Amino acid sequence: MAKAQLHMWEEPCISGTGGSGTVFFSFCNLRCVFCQNHEISQLGRGRKLSVDELIRLFLRVQEIGAHNLNLVSPTHFLPQVTIALRRARQSGLHLPVIYNTNAYETVTALRFLEGLVDVYLPDLKYASDGPGSPARRYSRAPGYFAAATAAISEMFRQVGAPQFDADGLVRRGLIIRHLVLPGHLEETKAVLQWIAGNLPRSVYVSLMAQYIPVNRATRYPEINRGLTEAEYEEALDYFTSLGLENGYRQELGAASESFIPRFDLDLAGL
Repeated sequence: MAKAQLHMWEEPCISGTGGSGTVFFSFCNLRCVFCQNHEISQLGRGRKLSVDELIRLFLRVQEIGAHNLNLVSPTHFLPQVTIALRRARQSGLHLPVIYNTNAYETVTALRFLEGLVDVYLPDLKYASDGPGSPARRYSRAPGYFAAATAAISEMFRQVGAPQFDADGLVRRGLIIRHLVLPGHLEETKAVLQWIAGNLPRSVYVSLMAQYIPVNRATRYPEINRGLTEAEYEEALDYFTSLGLENGYRQELGAASESFIPRFDLDLAGL
């Protein structure tokens, strides 16, 4: 584990006024060259916890007043996570559980989470899969789109469209994220086309503008720059043209290293 904290910079329905209880797992099943969390996702910075300690961490997040338990990149620890969630529920965990994932999942694995996860928050990154595609070039993820779309369909089957409480906080449902990459609007448009064609138009999509060229992105000239206002506005216009009804947008000012968590291995004071 790399960090647990009250995080104020998620979507409004997740962070609310008190913060999302984000729990960052070390390592990742992707190798994105532009990963903002590469210090933990690729270098593995973190603390080793037993399952019992993980349960205590989940309950600790609840104690400090989080609106939800937000598991960030938990896929590769699925057996431990499912055991910990079941036992934490038995010990009094009542927060909505958010599964915050890159969507490079298997349907078989996701079915172990049915009934344990309330909100799925997948990032549908890419739409093309061939040789030289962004999925392979930037994330070493062959077959990404086929795997991710099958996974997202399964997530929707489990939890459906978002449901919110009286304060506007999400309690259950699917919210899809997509990070708009500079120079790759064709990927963004294809991702949005799939969402519009395969899920209800009322589905929530968070169209993110926070890309910055960190980690190894500087070695790829085509993405070694920020997103332009014109690119992001074109993505937003395309979202609207498809008849998609609900979602979130970001200000371009979100593209700043100041929003990246400081991975000091503090697990909510545990």
